[in-house]
Amino acid sequence: ATCGHGCKYGECMGPNKCKCLPGFTGKTCNQDVNECGLKPRPCEHRCMNTHGSYKCYCLNGYMLMPDGTCASSRTCDMVNCQYGCEELKGQVQCLCPSGGLQLGPNGRTCIDIDECSTGKAVCSYNRRCVNTFGSFYCKCQQGYELKYTGGRYSCADVNECVTNTHRCNLHAECLNTQGSFQCKCKQGYRGSGFDCA
Repeated sequence: ATCGHGCKYGECMGPNKCKCLPGFTGKTCNQDVNECGLKPRPCEHRCMNTHGSYKCYCLNGYMLMPDGTCASSRTCDMVNCQYGCEELKGQVQCLCPSGGLQLGPNGRTCIDIDECSTGKAVCSYNRRCVNTFGSFYCKCQQGYELKYTGGRYSCADVNECVTNTHRCNLHAECLNTQGSFQCKCKQGYRGSGFDCA
């Protein structure tokens, strides 16, 4: 089975046929599924789409149950939490729908944790961290693209000379390098490779 365009978040099952991981769709499994827009809706009250998944949360005055439903709570109603709350031993605590969010100074609203700047996110070699609201994901560095080879995903060098995405002069040769490219003026020409005279 070979998939010429690759299967970003999935597996190649046949000639250019990808089987996507849960939460992803598209011919090359590169599009996030917005589960919040599905019918029937996965959450009883409110839904937050995340990269490859989703989170449920409740309206004020309700608390989130393990099955994604919302149960009425008089005590929670009084606290006025942004994303619902839980009651433990008579104490009411506001909740955040994701580990990438934390309670703000008022103890009721949730603020984003930038995992990329705090160092909580660990991206492998030649990948960079991209922060999202409530989470993060690792993206290939510029000059690399995500490829599925040998049963795993890795960031492979983009050959700008083959894909024709270089900016070399008409009278220059393109030389591919790891993550980038170089331009060298052809014999009889002088210049930077981007300008040849």
